[in-house]
Amino acid sequence: MTGDHVSFSDLPAALVAEVIRHTTIVGDTLLEAFENTREKRNSFRKSLEQSGLLIHESTLGYPPLPTTCGTDGSYAIDRLLTTDLVAAASVAVEGLTPPSEKRHWEEPRYIVFVKSEPHHPDTATVLRAVMLGGELQLATKAPHDLVMIDGTLTLPIIYFNQALNKAPETPELQCSQAFLNNICDYLQSYVTILKAQRSDKQYVSLPKYSTRREVGKALGWPTQYDDRGLLSLLLKGGEMTRPVPLEPPSQEWHLATRTLPKEVRSMAEQLTQEIINNIGQVNVFYYKPHDWIPAVRVEIAKSIATNQYRLATVVQGIKHQCATAAMLEPYPVYLADRTVKALAKSIPTFRHVTTQTVAERYRGDIAEVFFALHGYRSESGG
Repeated sequence: MTGDHVSFSDLPAALVAEVIRHTTIVGDTLLEAFENTREKRNSFRKSLEQSGLLIHESTLGYPPLPTTCGTDGSYAIDRLLTTDLVAAASVAVEGLTPPSEKRHWEEPRYIVFVKSEPHHPDTATVLRAVMLGGELQLATKAPHDLVMIDGTLTLPIIYFNQALNKAPETPELQCSQAFLNNICDYLQSYVTILKAQRSDKQYVSLPKYSTRREVGKALGWPTQYDDRGLLSLLLKGGEMTRPVPLEPPSQEWHLATRTLPKEVRSMAEQLTQEIINNIGQVNVFYYKPHDWIPAVRVEIAKSIATNQYRLATVVQGIKHQCATAAMLEPYPVYLADRTVKALAKSIPTFRHVTTQTVAERYRGDIAEVFFALHGYRSESGG
């Protein structure tokens, strides 16, 4: 059977027909939206030019090509009959290096967490924070001029806050202990990235998707138009928007540090205040390195946005890493994403290795091992 037939093999024929009918309706709706965008494209482009937000990369200058790396992470949970097998990995991958680059990057360039945990509904919340904390640590330790982080700069404060509300209540989880033991290191790395005080080290965040509409709101574009999607059509190769402040949240940023043990609470509260003071100064711009790549959303610290040389370094670094139409994002971010996505696919293999190890040493009925370690459901994310 072909792949197309396999996709529908377990579905009733009537259900398939109904889905196809609805899909056709969705297609008609999208076609109307595309036509509407095409008709208004010139007016949107004109409003962008008149606003003063549109500039060309050449106005920033051409500093030497920076060395680059990208960071990403993923986690997976295999729900077994008697326990959960959990894994989280954070990796840093070097980008295409300039010809003269000779600096040494120490190993390891990854952080891995693999444990068996008791069944608990909040495991994913804490494990995700451990994964993201590892990404921030790798980013600040990388000896590169330009460090690209997959995701938005506001994601850590959201994930950390969720984990701070759950980890102290779940001491039985090893991932909770790992998160609480490393929380100050995670927060310190986050502060370093948000401040970006070193002029020779640029941190940028490259989210693939964002609900914020800084440009669209400033220019009065209809709410159905996403900034990145529309600017991918409006910008020409080498064009970018001027950095503007990140759209503020509906509620003030906060971290639930009150839940932390006394021995780390004071330092965590101090770091939290620095995070809150600096996250409101994050700037964002959109940049289209080439005609054949979508516009890239770039989030940076204010210290980078207000320094033309540092901003030019970021732009040239991103452009150099978008070397082929086969990848719709900078090379190190693409490769880091591919690397960590393999973690979820590898979880069944980890389970088989664990099952074999236990079965070889178990003195009872071996069938009990296979029942206990039988997988029912897997969760993953990144």
